[in-house]
Amino acid sequence: MTAPSDPAPPSAPSAVPSPGGPPAQQGTGRLLAVSDLHAAVTDNRPIVESLHPTTDADWLIVAGDVAERPDDIRWALGLLADRFAQVIWTPGNHELWSMDKDPVHLRGQARYEHLVELCRELGVITPEDPFPLWPGPEGPVAIAPLFLLYDYTFRAPGTHTKEESLAVAHKSGIVCNDEFLLDPDPYATRDDWCRARVAETERRLAAHDPHIPLVLAGHWPLVREPTSVLWYPEFAQWCGTELTADWHRRFNVAAVVYGHLHIPRTTWYDGVRFEEVSIGYPREWRERGHPRGLLRQILPYEPESEPPARTGTAAPGGSS
Repeated sequence: MTAPSDPAPPSAPSAVPSPGGPPAQQGTGRLLAVSDLHAAVTDNRPIVESLHPTTDADWLIVAGDVAERPDDIRWALGLLADRFAQVIWTPGNHELWSMDKDPVHLRGQARYEHLVELCRELGVITPEDPFPLWPGPEGPVAIAPLFLLYDYTFRAPGTHTKEESLAVAHKSGIVCNDEFLLDPDPYATRDDWCRARVAETERRLAAHDPHIPLVLAGHWPLVREPTSVLWYPEFAQWCGTELTADWHRRFNVAAVVYGHLHIPRTTWYDGVRFEEVSIGYPREWRERGHPRGLLRQILPYEPESEPPARTGTAAPGGSS
């Protein structure tokens, strides 16, 4: 499946320098991003090992799905933390899976908190930390790592409730492994956990200084539109929540970074740039290659001269 043409970008990104902030810094590093490393997959480990900064000042956003087991997550994030000036991580669904052979027998919120502590030991910033300020050449930009999950509001076509949407997915055989492996404990459901995360994150974003632009970085897309190119539209219900649909308009957002869909591309919504930065599985990257490179430059923004060769894909990781 091929994606429709991406909307044309505006003439400049929407970042607004902070008045009265530090002077512009020349020769600063780049803000880069990647997601869906799936480092436990044998053929993906050399990709992780190949990721290097171009300067000692480069920062890296890792937008989820590093791996499933904490030891693999520690290996990958530790390697990157040793190379980049700062690494910022937000979890995907795979980090939150509870696997039978995983020596860390933690589920739900307890598992997430364990991963937050693991990251802090490595010096990696998490969604539980204050938003770091990347020292951009036009002034500081705050990086907000988001952990939001999904609430089944990106429903399957023709359905009106979560139950109807899930029934269509089960009938078609396109069911995310989260239904079996992602425990929301202590919340009753994953959508309950999602709503709690959205409320807390929204509170923090509303309290942020509106003069300092934000890069919103999370695993799941903030708007539904990117899911329109999925081969299996039933999978969209595990890809986000309608509760975040206006965040890129409400807040002073320079760019949005996400993964999960395994469809690396750049799109624009309401004049704001959205970057899907996933690596994906070998069966995917062997077919499409890495048309935007392994690491995506988020800031300073440099427009692409050519669109990606192919932006469609089959179902993203996590389906069964």
